[in-house]
Amino acid sequence: MTKEKNNIIQDYKKKTQLLKKHNKLYYDKDNPIIDDHKYDELKRELIELEKNYTYLKEFSSINNYVGSPPSNKFKKIKHLKSMLSLSNAFNKQDMKEFISKILNFLNSSNLNLELSSEPKIDGISASLTYENGILTKGLSRGDGVVGEDILQNLMTIKSIPKKISDENVPKIMEIRGEVYIGKKNFESLKHKFANPRNAAGGSLRQKDPRETAKIPLKYFAYGFGIIQPLTLKTQSEFVNQTKKWGFNVNPNNKLVKGLDEIEKQHEVIEKLRSSLDYDIDGLVYKVNDLELQTRLGNTSNSPRWATAYKFSSEKAITKIRDIIIQVGRTGAITPVAKVEPITVGGVVVSNASLHNEDEINRKDIRIGDTITIQRAGDVIPQVVTVDKLKREANSRKYIFPENCLCGAKTYKEINTSTNKEDAVRRCVKGYECNFTAKEKLKHIVSKEAFNIEGLGKKVIDQFWELNIIRKPSDIFLLEYNKISTLEGWGSLSIKNLRKAIDDAKTISLNRFIYSIGIRHIGQENAKILSGFFSSIKKFSDLYEKNKRKNILKNLIDLDGIGETQIKSIEGFFSNSKNIEVVSSLIKVLKIENFKVTNKKGKFSNKSLMFTGGFKKISRSEAKSIAENNGGKVLGSISKKLDMLIVGGSKPTKKKVNKAKELKIKIIDEKEWYKMLNI
Repeated sequence: MTKEKNNIIQDYKKKTQLLKKHNKLYYDKDNPIIDDHKYDELKRELIELEKNYTYLKEFSSINNYVGSPPSNKFKKIKHLKSMLSLSNAFNKQDMKEFISKILNFLNSSNLNLELSSEPKIDGISASLTYENGILTKGLSRGDGVVGEDILQNLMTIKSIPKKISDENVPKIMEIRGEVYIGKKNFESLKHKFANPRNAAGGSLRQKDPRETAKIPLKYFAYGFGIIQPLTLKTQSEFVNQTKKWGFNVNPNNKLVKGLDEIEKQHEVIEKLRSSLDYDIDGLVYKVNDLELQTRLGNTSNSPRWATAYKFSSEKAITKIRDIIIQVGRTGAITPVAKVEPITVGGVVVSNASLHNEDEINRKDIRIGDTITIQRAGDVIPQVVTVDKLKREANSRKYIFPENCLCGAKTYKEINTSTNKEDAVRRCVKGYECNFTAKEKLKHIVSKEAFNIEGLGKKVIDQFWELNIIRKPSDIFLLEYNKISTLEGWGSLSIKNLRKAIDDAKTISLNRFIYSIGIRHIGQENAKILSGFFSSIKKFSDLYEKNKRKNILKNLIDLDGIGETQIKSIEGFFSNSKNIEVVSSLIKVLKIENFKVTNKKGKFSNKSLMFTGGFKKISRSEAKSIAENNGGKVLGSISKKLDMLIVGGSKPTKKKVNKAKELKIKIIDEKEWYKMLNI
């Protein structure tokens, strides 16, 4: 090595160490000792050295560490109103079903329901709270219930008003929108970030707002959480008002009625897609009437009054190298095509779903075939067609394995309602199957379950292979000294992970039930079951065969719980390994009893149940009204029930008779309307 080269390397190392020192003062200590100009000058000097002397990059380019990593520094704050995810629609039939569900809930036949449409920006959601027109709070979406306080970073975005000068501005207002980076602006950031969304997300999580200010972020307002007082009547009124308040709103928003207009608008915006300066992956359709939005309310996952209608999938042609099988958390055996890497919709694809055995046979898919693949909803790659003209003469049909990767025999369920065989093969071993067990772990740490940040799918894979985590309880008994020697696990990473795991040790009963991965028990069913059991102690009665038998008999009376769910619960707790896993998990957690939302109203501290169909409103809406008026809606008749409301259409005689036996108050549909002044 020449003396000159050695001097350059030493100078580079000295300056990188200095930059790291200032990074620590900037990002970790909040105590910078140099001004922005000198800091930026130091970075420029290092960049220039790397540019002129390429051999310096072997010492780790500054691009690998300059900037802020995801931080636990941001304060967690609860949203005034939960930021729910949207349901998805992928075609005209899906939109037809979306509208049908709305009309059924409202007990209406108005097929010309007015919807507000807007392009779905592929950015980062953020909520802004204004008090008397002053911006006081800015939160990331987080898990939808709790977000991170990123106000100082949001304040750097020019398109976000810091003060609204309007004497009629509401006292409290939570505006929701999307932070994004324009495609043109992103060109200069390509070397740092994978895509515009990644750039927006990384910029908003900078510890130093001065770094965020250097990124050309923009903000489109699209909705609200809470506005008090609310004088607006429609979504379109809200959009027009936000413009007056100084927010940017999408110029391609439009009101539509009926499926034909929905499809037309969808086609118009899809054609515009490539010419827009921001990424979009579909359109969001919302019921325009805000009163109807309130009536429709939400499921546990998403609002009933809105959906995201995704654009048609981009396609590409490639070749199948191999077909493998994967095992899911419910034991489902899914075939996957390993394909020659191909770019689809800006993403390199090397795997594509083949769905199930029947699909492979129907399309006659073979190894070596030339195929067309697509990313459905810009998410899941799947095989669309096979070009049989390009098929090799010696190709053989793919024989789907009848055994799981663990060696156990697989089976196909018989659908109890149709009496037809399921298309999917499943492994029945549950946690006894290592492949199923690993996928269950990934489900447990997911956002909808324990929501453990820093413990994603790749980390689970890593910890599994190293035998660090093998069952759910291992997560909460993690031996952090075992991971301290692993690459990428420094003291800060371990500290953040420990905090995330400790925070997750306290969980609601419904999230716990959902997390353990009983097939057919989603978030909504988990909520119903948590109301029935009320505590983890009562839920644990499912371990014992005799107690379980009696419990399952009573579950059939729960609205939303049918034979399919009951059979699945029975199967899960009939497996001793599953019981062992769940039992050991409970021991290391604090599981909160089911809590009834204490809303004040006509039915405060009252429990109600509905049976039969209603004329003016749907039974679903009747339940929603009862809960919004402080009532607790039960799924079965017991002495705890205060009132049974009987609809005029086909009420269940068994429920009515049992209510009479227990001397429970019974009222008819007309009396119910009278009580509510409907």
